[in-house]
Amino acid sequence: MNRGIFVVGTDTGVGKTFIAAAIAAGLKNRGINVGVMKPVQSGGTDAQTLIKAAGVNDPLDLVCPYSFKTPVAPELASKLEKHTISIEKIEKSFQILNQKHDFMVVEGAGGFYVPLNDDYLISDLVADLGLPVVIVSRLGLGTINHTLLTIEACKQKGIEILGIIFNQTENKSLSITEKTNPQTISKLSGIPILGIIKYSKNVKLNLSPFLHTTLKNKKYLKEWDKKYIWHPFTQMQDYEKEKPIIIEEGKGSYIKDTDGKRYLDGVSSLWVNVHGHRKKELDESIRKQLNRVAHSTLLGLGNIPSIELAKKLIEIAPKGLKKVFYSDSGSTAVEIALKMAFQYCQQTGQKKKTKFISFVNAYHGDTVGSVSVGGMDLFHKIYKPLLFNTIKLNAPYCYKCHLGLNYPNCKLKCVNELENTLKKQHREIAGLIIEPLIQGAAGMLTQPQGYIRKVRELCTKYSVLMLADEVATGFGRTGKMFACEHENISPDIMCVAKSITGGYLPLAATLTTQEIYNGFLGDSSEQKTFFHGHTYTGNPLACAVAIASLELYKKEKLISKLHSKISFLRNELKRFNQLEHAGDIRQQGMMVGIELVKDKTTKKEYGWEEKIGIRVVNEARKHGVILRPLGSVIVLMPPLNISTKELKTLLDATFKSIKTTTVNLCNPLEL
Repeated sequence: MNRGIFVVGTDTGVGKTFIAAAIAAGLKNRGINVGVMKPVQSGGTDAQTLIKAAGVNDPLDLVCPYSFKTPVAPELASKLEKHTISIEKIEKSFQILNQKHDFMVVEGAGGFYVPLNDDYLISDLVADLGLPVVIVSRLGLGTINHTLLTIEACKQKGIEILGIIFNQTENKSLSITEKTNPQTISKLSGIPILGIIKYSKNVKLNLSPFLHTTLKNKKYLKEWDKKYIWHPFTQMQDYEKEKPIIIEEGKGSYIKDTDGKRYLDGVSSLWVNVHGHRKKELDESIRKQLNRVAHSTLLGLGNIPSIELAKKLIEIAPKGLKKVFYSDSGSTAVEIALKMAFQYCQQTGQKKKTKFISFVNAYHGDTVGSVSVGGMDLFHKIYKPLLFNTIKLNAPYCYKCHLGLNYPNCKLKCVNELENTLKKQHREIAGLIIEPLIQGAAGMLTQPQGYIRKVRELCTKYSVLMLADEVATGFGRTGKMFACEHENISPDIMCVAKSITGGYLPLAATLTTQEIYNGFLGDSSEQKTFFHGHTYTGNPLACAVAIASLELYKKEKLISKLHSKISFLRNELKRFNQLEHAGDIRQQGMMVGIELVKDKTTKKEYGWEEKIGIRVVNEARKHGVILRPLGSVIVLMPPLNISTKELKTLLDATFKSIKTTTVNLCNPLEL
């Protein structure tokens, strides 16, 4: 579903402008609102030619942000004329034109690998704009080599190729080689021929690949979305009344829908995106792995990325964790942890240990085992007959303390319930599972300092395995790589997922100690094997991008750079206290929850029928921000590499949306 094309050449002088103009004119003649762009030109008037062909009145400096007089490569021309080519300026111009027009025809400069500056090529611009390419090649000697190399380069970059147009640039008779080259290239590459243009003849092109775009289909996408998809955690009766947003592409901290509107991704595409969308290093890591193998089972076999990633995970994990068991989601990582803990106890002479301690308001996933240790009745009470029983204890919720106390004067008396339970029942408890520092899905409920350390000490004292669910908190979300690091503790089992691949592919891991691992070792006849696994366990593509993501943490010093952003966020959130209905504002690192209440004094909650969270989220969309509520709690969890400027945009939009929504709450709900 493309909203444009990028016309690239196998080299300079192949007639890209001629072909781009022909495509633009052809689409215009079919009634399509087509826009054109020549990001950089040197020594010519290509941009003016495109403007004329498309019949647009767009400013020349938008269509062509950089025009140099010297007829040399763009990088050299910019240096000779002492102008620096800003990729950001080119992208901004494209975004403006892309929102104005239904379809864009963008023409490159020279060949696919022509540099625009010291470390940025035409190929990088094509990838960053997210457009498919049309390759223009000459009818002449060398065509096979140049064209196949360009095709291979596009494939290496993961760029879609719509087809090839062969353009005769000299007025002469064609040799047998030149006549047969197009078919040879198409046969060898599998790329279709869109046109063979003879010198000074009328242009006849196959425009169907361009016409078969969102221009024709985007109006049906929203209809198909409602007709065929059942969305998670979504009341579909309400959704079917909405005008859905269909995301088409992303770049950095922003995502864009099929209508061309950009939104700041305020929740990291559900708490997973770390380095931004379309991160060059992550894109390339997947392409490189695709050239090797996409998947190979870990059942009795190994694969290189899974091995390398496991080593890196153990190197950065809390001390004492030594083994990695892969799966594909946070739910399955928790399911594995529960089964490991239970089976370990059964196989090490602790057969009475069959129970688990979990906490009220906890969320550990949606599989039956993970739901059993969850504590959110809203999500899970209907499944109660399917679940195994656990020992449910109250978790810290300082804003609405179940003991009626205030921190820090309370001296963590909420831990007493846990200690009393362990003292009485530890001989039958296999493990305790907890989200360290903050209960995410419960509404970003933060735990007071010292609580998680006390939990670790009690688990050690009473020989109960501590299971840390770091699915949401892991990989920098709390300001350190893992939440456990804040209080210098190490669990017996740790579950990670979500941000592990930087938000690119599904992957999860359950990390455990050597001692627990050893409890599963034995002769085959003893049947101590951990009989658990998933088809895509340790998928090489997912592991490869996870490795690249971890390397970026180190290369870009991501964790250390978070400190200033966390402080900025903390200071900016203070103004939210001015809002009449912002009852509690909770922050742990880059994780924020703003709990909305009807009355600050009584802490009276909004009813579900008032849909306060949904109202705020819909209002935020008007300001170009995507949020996702947890009931009446507005969640902010942006990509970790978000800029301070973007963070300010996110906070401003959230503030305005809460204020507007709570003031106008009596108005009819507009979904």
